[in-house]
Amino acid sequence: MNTASSFLLAVSADGTDLLLWVAVPYVCLAVFVVGHVWRYRQDQFGWTSRTSQLLEHRWLRWGSPLFHLGTFMVIAGHVVGLAVPASWTGALGVDEHMYHTGSVWAGSVAGVAMVAGLGMLCARRLLTRQIRLGTDRSDKVLFPLLSLTVLLGITATAAHNVFGGGYDYRGTVSVWFRGLFSLGPRPEAIADAPLLFQLHALSACLLFAAWPFTRLVHVWSAPIGYLVRPCLVYRRRGAPAPTSRTRPRARF
Repeated sequence: MNTASSFLLAVSADGTDLLLWVAVPYVCLAVFVVGHVWRYRQDQFGWTSRTSQLLEHRWLRWGSPLFHLGTFMVIAGHVVGLAVPASWTGALGVDEHMYHTGSVWAGSVAGVAMVAGLGMLCARRLLTRQIRLGTDRSDKVLFPLLSLTVLLGITATAAHNVFGGGYDYRGTVSVWFRGLFSLGPRPEAIADAPLLFQLHALSACLLFAAWPFTRLVHVWSAPIGYLVRPCLVYRRRGAPAPTSRTRPRARF
């Protein structure tokens, strides 16, 4: 292969990396921010989770807590793994072996809970006729995209860090992730990552782009004030008070 061909291949590869790992993430982040502003200004009455509890509650009673608990744990794990440099956790006395062991076990528990809950939520939406008929276009995009993102993350973790030899994504994917927010993108950091991690990152970017146009917006309206509101006092209703007094009998 001559020098000119090698140069063209390098330019093509660099262009692909710039498109996938710089242009796509920034476009998705822009849609995420602008889309939320637009949604709040144009559709405040639709800014809800559109709960279907009245239509079916048996699957929801188990699926919703499992999904939300697993999601919170997964988000916490991603924050530590992507946003916190390895040098910071090392300074706290957490070496690589300890971090890897804890992340694998905690991530496995969180992943199982999230997948189980999401599976129940998807099953009730498919199997319950009333809920299936009430599924709108945004749900038809959200649930497959969310399921794809979750399954890719679980598969990548299982393939490389549970059954495989282990992969330190904090030296590649995390560097790319932090570079996006520090306005110093490092596409080469994730370009050499395993394919499953790359697909998981791309699906997550698409999920963030779809976020403002789905029921996920209810995340920003969590009833935090409920935790600090004054207590409500309930009183049992007593016997009704007499509406009129008994008149004394007239004396003759």
